[in-house]
Amino acid sequence: MAYNNDILLGRITKVSGYEGAVTVKVERIFTENIPQMESVFLEIEGRPVPFFISDSEYSGADILKLWFEGYDSVEKISEFTGCRVFLTKDTTSDDQKKPDDQLLTGYQVFTQEDALLGPVTDIISNNGQWLLNVITSKKKNLLIPFHEDLIISIDKENKTVVLDIPEGLLDIN
Repeated sequence: MAYNNDILLGRITKVSGYEGAVTVKVERIFTENIPQMESVFLEIEGRPVPFFISDSEYSGADILKLWFEGYDSVEKISEFTGCRVFLTKDTTSDDQKKPDDQLLTGYQVFTQEDALLGPVTDIISNNGQWLLNVITSKKKNLLIPFHEDLIISIDKENKTVVLDIPEGLLDIN
């Protein structure tokens, strides 16, 4: 399990119930597609601490309930209120490897209007959907769906990708 501080799932807002569940306010990018998770990292006093998930419940909108292994009471879990929750780095098995397009790392991503977004730093599996992690010139992470319907062109010689970005997608990143 590796820490990936690039992918913020959300923030713990409160304790939920008496069995040690926490309520996580999920980042907008995940509200329609909560990833399957076995573990997460909580940022406690600025340091990543791994936690294994014993159960989860997604009620829709932007609220996710998580139960952590070994934390089954309000007293044990209440100190985590306010902590940021990060996803673990994707460790896919051999039969779930990234597509051949993993060679896109380092390619420059452009919109169809010829606006440079930045280089691809990683391809992330998010519950069966591939996302391009692009770092802008202002050091902002953009997670862009990598789907054949959005690809206008891939130029291997010039190492560029041109995408038809849906309206509003860049605003939610």
